[in-house]
Amino acid sequence: MYDIIIIGGGPAGLTAGLYTTRGKLKTLLLEKGLTGGLVTTTEWVENYPGFEEGILGAELAQKMEKQAVKFGLEITQGNVAKVIIRDKTKEVTLEDGQKYEAKSIILATGAHPRNLKIEGEDEFRGKGVSYCATCDGAFFKGESIAVVGGGDSAVQEALFLTKFADTVYVVHRRDKLRAEKILQERAFANSRIKFVWDSVPEQIAGEAGVNALHIKNVKTDEKTVLHVQGVFIYIGYNPNTEFLAGLANLDKDNYIIADEYMSTSSPGIFVAGDVRSKSIKQIATAVGDGATAAVAAEKYIEENI
Repeated sequence: MYDIIIIGGGPAGLTAGLYTTRGKLKTLLLEKGLTGGLVTTTEWVENYPGFEEGILGAELAQKMEKQAVKFGLEITQGNVAKVIIRDKTKEVTLEDGQKYEAKSIILATGAHPRNLKIEGEDEFRGKGVSYCATCDGAFFKGESIAVVGGGDSAVQEALFLTKFADTVYVVHRRDKLRAEKILQERAFANSRIKFVWDSVPEQIAGEAGVNALHIKNVKTDEKTVLHVQGVFIYIGYNPNTEFLAGLANLDKDNYIIADEYMSTSSPGIFVAGDVRSKSIKQIATAVGDGATAAVAAEKYIEENI
């Protein structure tokens, strides 16, 4: 029996674990993949307070993990299949059948990259189609690639990819970017980045690997082909809430609804980070959520169990 089980090991989950273990609560963190979450796929983080020169995403994640473990956080690898409320305790079952119990749960499962859902995307996944520039960028040295999207992630990763590729096409369905102004300025000043405005991908083509991206202009319906060897997709995220099955109320996009204390619709179950329904999803806001959820969970246990 644990006091608290945290599901998800990104910045929100690790922060929650830091706070609960410092509060002397027996805490288990369950993470299905690499601890640190999407931060580990970000090359350089410049907007997290305390690092004036910036910091590697993977290094920031490692620091967060080490700090939480130092105070007693237990971390176990496993994919959660379901969560069941049993009176005042909660039972978490992993896909391998392993079960854990806790007095309170913090959901910090984050989100995963959204798919384009076009022909060739699944076929060439890992053969030129990628959702992680820091993971796969080095495979495209001297080649031409396309980045699909116009937000912070798309522009930031396009800039990173210029370290390897000769040409990086940024394909965006609008005629202006949504990214932070400082990122836009850097991208516009980079001679290796070429913008393809008002356009959407229709097909990813190739043989053994990607060799073309078919696009259509949404204003003129003109169709063209970009001869690229890689396609990096950054068009938003979907929350990791598939296993909840009515455990917490969700918004129309399946993000978890919570109040200012990170409380969900189920007593004793809290939420933190990118899986929560909110307007801004950043490392800093995830950390704030994690701290709030941890304090709220501790108070719930004190008052109810």
